[in-house]
Amino acid sequence: MSFPQNRLRRLRANETLRRMVRETRLSRDDLILPLFVVEGQGIREEVVSMPGVHRFSVDQVTEEARRVADLGLPGVILFGIPGEKDARGSGADASNGAVQRAVEAIKKATPELCVITDVCLCEYTDHGHCGLIEEGEVVNDASLERLALTALSHARAGADMVAPSDMMDGRVAAIRHGLDTHGFDSLPIMSYAAKHFSAFYGPFRDAAESAPQSGDRSSYQMDPANRREALREMQADLEEGADILMVKPALSCLDILSDARSRFDVPLAAYQVSGEYSMIHAAAQNGWLDGERAMWEALLAIKRAGADIILTYAAAEIAAAIKD
Repeated sequence: MSFPQNRLRRLRANETLRRMVRETRLSRDDLILPLFVVEGQGIREEVVSMPGVHRFSVDQVTEEARRVADLGLPGVILFGIPGEKDARGSGADASNGAVQRAVEAIKKATPELCVITDVCLCEYTDHGHCGLIEEGEVVNDASLERLALTALSHARAGADMVAPSDMMDGRVAAIRHGLDTHGFDSLPIMSYAAKHFSAFYGPFRDAAESAPQSGDRSSYQMDPANRREALREMQADLEEGADILMVKPALSCLDILSDARSRFDVPLAAYQVSGEYSMIHAAAQNGWLDGERAMWEALLAIKRAGADIILTYAAAEIAAAIKD
């Protein structure tokens, strides 16, 4: 009887061998935790559609930031929910806004933590869109000034990085110009460069109260069917001054992430979005799968596809599970 000379199982025989030849590893430094900040005091309320995820008032988010730092995570990304909304999203660049105050408080309490801010209007507009609306249409160029002012307000509050997520054409250039003009030329931009019109954002919209009141976001977010266009978007943002390029959602765009890794030498981020996170937790709560193992596999797939940075609501639980 003839036996194979190549026996790949030889290196799977025990945990020590498997660990020695493991090709992809997750570390705490790979992970960024998203946090939702609301107006008020003493608020720590769980998002029903996102098990384990909470909305925090500024005083409470500072405590959460300390926990994040103690876990060894490098940073957080902040999303704000204002007390009042209007058509222009006036709260987005308010100096006393929830995000601006949270940035100041977190940097004072945990200066070593990298504080990234999401730059968009959807959480702040009463219509729920990511740009301004004129004559029933989401307008591009008129929205750029509002986005640039929002990023500038975050920089003035002490943010370490800004992350525009609106998908308006030219917003990276507008933000870069606004930051540079006011002395923040060293502040990096992590651009949501390939952000798709996705069904997986549903739980986030619950948390951020940002669902569009009419229509949808398909006129500015990318068609999920388009792969080559995603690379064009990423190239454009890179040329406009982005320092890190992000793909979103992560799991349904692993091919795009892999393409980007082959094409671009800059750091790549991927966002394991709310729906991706929540469906794993929901299945685990129903006993349909091992939630911890499934989360690890999902994050390893994102890392394996080429991500240097992963934004995930599971960052804290994964960090706690990673052995030194």
